[in-house]
Amino acid sequence: MRVLTAGVFALAGLIFFMSFDTAKGTNIRTDSSLLKLSDLIHERSHKNARLDESNAALRHDVEALAKRTGGGTGKAEEARLAALEKNVGTQTLTGKAVTVTLNDAPPNATAKLPGYPEPQPDYLVIHQQDLQAVVNALWLGGAEGIKVMDQRLISTSAVRCVGNTLILQGRVYSPPYKITAIGNPDALQQALAASPAIQNYMVYVNVYGLGWKVTEDGTATLPGYSGTVDLQYAKPVQ
Repeated sequence: MRVLTAGVFALAGLIFFMSFDTAKGTNIRTDSSLLKLSDLIHERSHKNARLDESNAALRHDVEALAKRTGGGTGKAEEARLAALEKNVGTQTLTGKAVTVTLNDAPPNATAKLPGYPEPQPDYLVIHQQDLQAVVNALWLGGAEGIKVMDQRLISTSAVRCVGNTLILQGRVYSPPYKITAIGNPDALQQALAASPAIQNYMVYVNVYGLGWKVTEDGTATLPGYSGTVDLQYAKPVQ
């Protein structure tokens, strides 16, 4: 029994020594070899933004060249292609707009109404489901096009959040988040008010101070989608 006890203490001492030696050689907070993941994400986000701009410029050049040379298509085919581009979202879109802005609550927020618990950290930040609820409601309200932050959404766009940051089409954003939709302002606002998911979000707005603002922007222009339109994961059925 004493031999077993001595062995346990010897093993514990070895682990402690190794931990101390490792900690002494590597400072988790200051070691330059341990790059912050957030820095890498933002660096890649900026790179993706530059690639999107380059891709959009090249696409514009190709379209201009096709128009000058006739593109090998007739007028009817060109009209059909233009209609498809408009529906896909690769062309700019101008019309009456509504913008929804969502923001995190203050970090020191407390429950404003009686009967509600004091907030946990998850109560005070914008989640993926909140952004999706707004986008879904705007589509349901007849939106002709939607922009999240500075990017146009298309049918393959996915609104994803990691922690309290938004990752959209390879780029990263921090709150406040702005979502702009082109369409009938009254119909869009009615769809927002009727959404059960947004009604639940409004409870947190009123109790914990999450940000919520809806504005009518008059006439606005959404940019065309500038990224790739090829399917990268799903494949079309032959």
